[in-house]
Amino acid sequence: MKTTYKIFALIAGVTLLGMSAKAQLNPLSAQYYNNQYLINPAFAGAKEDSKAMQGLKVNAAYRKLWSNVPGAPLTQNLTVDYGTGRVGLGLTVNNESAGLQRQTRVLGSYAYHLPLSSGNQQLHFGVSLGFMSQRLENADIYGNPSDPMVGQYNDRKTYLDGDFGVAYTSDHLSVQASIPNLKSVLKKDVIKLADVATFYSAISYRIGISEGAEGIEAEPKVTYRGVKGFDNIWDAGAQVSIADRQAFLMAMYHSTENATFGLGMNFKRRYLISGTYTTQTSALSSYTNGSFELNLRVGFGK
Repeated sequence: MKTTYKIFALIAGVTLLGMSAKAQLNPLSAQYYNNQYLINPAFAGAKEDSKAMQGLKVNAAYRKLWSNVPGAPLTQNLTVDYGTGRVGLGLTVNNESAGLQRQTRVLGSYAYHLPLSSGNQQLHFGVSLGFMSQRLENADIYGNPSDPMVGQYNDRKTYLDGDFGVAYTSDHLSVQASIPNLKSVLKKDVIKLADVATFYSAISYRIGISEGAEGIEAEPKVTYRGVKGFDNIWDAGAQVSIADRQAFLMAMYHSTENATFGLGMNFKRRYLISGTYTTQTSALSSYTNGSFELNLRVGFGK
């Protein structure tokens, strides 16, 4: 019996580590272009460009593995942000499950957008503060759910967490950096986790190809980010928009030897729907064939 239990515990542990790590190796693709507030609180309430409206924006994201694997990672995210003048406020609710692990993170954000000179140049500063809850689902454990390690994990209290970010934007150039999961940076945990984002940085440049109602624009982007327990990761790709940014195509290559492809529509720059497909990382490509992500957004403002 003890041998059987150890085998089940080992399988569960490997599944948990591999699946939860994937969630950060392949973050929600909306953070690259359509909802940068996901990774950087400095973008709470910020305008995408000089033509974009400023007001209330509600974003929802859902991601799941393309193939139906038991215990596969599932991510659900909701963000609400509001901008008026130089101040932005935001709320993000993120729920993830992977193997036995359940994780809920709720944060409120405050951002300040400082105008500079001409060319719609701005400096953005943002901070988020909220709570994180992590636990193992006892009902899904094959073995002894009263194992002391399970109890030690689930007995941890819900704790304060937060993010910090800065950014510079203009009509063409965007440079940003953020430190998510401040708790993991400032305070050590007895239980070691290997799926925590430690930093994020990105630079992009918008290139106008044609103007007018049928205008075409391309925005190449390079990011460099850290995930605890793994080598730092870089991403490179571009988003091409047409019809005055009302329709778009996106592609990103990741140094984890996989890629993300997506397309979407932003009707009247108020109603956005997009879908992306991310191929599996090289380490797990033999087990699953990638994940699909759906993003929706509604804007209320002028």
